[in-house]
Amino acid sequence: MHFTDLGLCADILRAVAEQGYDKPTPIQAQAIPVVLKGHDLMAAAQTGTGKTAGFTLPVLQLLGNRAAPARSKPRVLVLTPTRELAAQVEDSVRTYGKYLPLKSAVIFGGVGMAPQTQALRSGVDIIVATPGRLLDHVGEGNVDLSGIEIFILDEADRMLDMGFIHDIRRVVARLPKKKQTLMFSATFSDEIRALAANYLHNPQQVEVAPRNATADMVAQSVYHVDKGRKRDLLVKLIEDNGWHQVLVFTRTKHGANALAEKLDKAGIRSAAIHGNKSQGARTRALADFKSLKLHVLVATDIAARGIDIDLLPHVVNYELPNVPEDYVHRIGRTGRAGSAGQAVSLVCVDEHKLLRDIERLLKREIEVKAMAGFEVDPRIKAEPIENGRRSQGRRGPAPSAQRQQRPPQQRASQDAKGTKGATPATKPAGQRRKTERGTGARSRVS
Repeated sequence: MHFTDLGLCADILRAVAEQGYDKPTPIQAQAIPVVLKGHDLMAAAQTGTGKTAGFTLPVLQLLGNRAAPARSKPRVLVLTPTRELAAQVEDSVRTYGKYLPLKSAVIFGGVGMAPQTQALRSGVDIIVATPGRLLDHVGEGNVDLSGIEIFILDEADRMLDMGFIHDIRRVVARLPKKKQTLMFSATFSDEIRALAANYLHNPQQVEVAPRNATADMVAQSVYHVDKGRKRDLLVKLIEDNGWHQVLVFTRTKHGANALAEKLDKAGIRSAAIHGNKSQGARTRALADFKSLKLHVLVATDIAARGIDIDLLPHVVNYELPNVPEDYVHRIGRTGRAGSAGQAVSLVCVDEHKLLRDIERLLKREIEVKAMAGFEVDPRIKAEPIENGRRSQGRRGPAPSAQRQQRPPQQRASQDAKGTKGATPATKPAGQRRKTERGTGARSRVS
């Protein structure tokens, strides 16, 4: 199948061809006809499967075919959980809509509201936004959502994990009842099905990959190493193998900063990306990593959502994630576009339980490798994982429930620092959460 078989107009096909693509991915081939027919859609698709173009292309087509209303109001709203994903989606809109007379705007926190306000008030057809900052603009009267014709909820499972359900409800309450709704999620969990039942009308379902499937092109391996020697082992792996572009995952922002500093001192150009970094710093770090000015980008899970780099060769789990499914998201950053990738995990004795959980999810054992001089000291005993939580069902205790057990003042303070959390209803407009959201410029049809 080719894009020309999907009923897309010449202007969109021209923009797609300019990006070097002629064949749709499975999610695009299945989702685009459903959206073009006007159906609500519930789609299961991992990041990296081309899902963004799976809704961007048909939505652009639908808007291009319809006459714009007399009063200029936004006609499409895309909600994403993170800054970098919002930027990536809006970049996709601009790229594939370049020959159409449509305007778009990206709205997220961490930057000033004034330029966003100006863009909204000048009139846009498509808004791509994170929930908190969008509600800030709604509260300030900068945007009227009553004209939305198509509503897209991207990475719905991550939205729930990050405690955005209350903000989603507040946004949906501002939308017209009659609209086309598209929901994309990595899984069709019970929580996602319940969300779809509330917001979608007789949706078509598309599922292009088995739940938690890992990329066939990713070679996975584990090195057992003492916690205090992980940094040295990582340096040796990078230097001995000549790795030039490595995405490294840590559990915490502090851990990301500390590791990036240590790698820099070892002569390996590195930077950290997480929610406490300014938007400018995150943009520069990602751009430098893509252009190979940096050899290592150290990221937390949420800041890495939406980082989409063709031919990224190496992903390293410096620390295993507490939630097994996040391992799949992490290693899915490599092995894309038909290229081979390598995912390496550095596992200390504290993380053996996490490794077993991941292997149980994958239904396979991960190959164990050894590095001379880094043998594990058998005298070292396991200690509790910092900020760890045991998995219960798919994701363990609902993060939103944990947040709401904290005092409101504490939640507000943490939100302002860039942590995950639902926005208190009494929080003043313009001062809501700045969740871990990054820039994530588009690097492929995604």
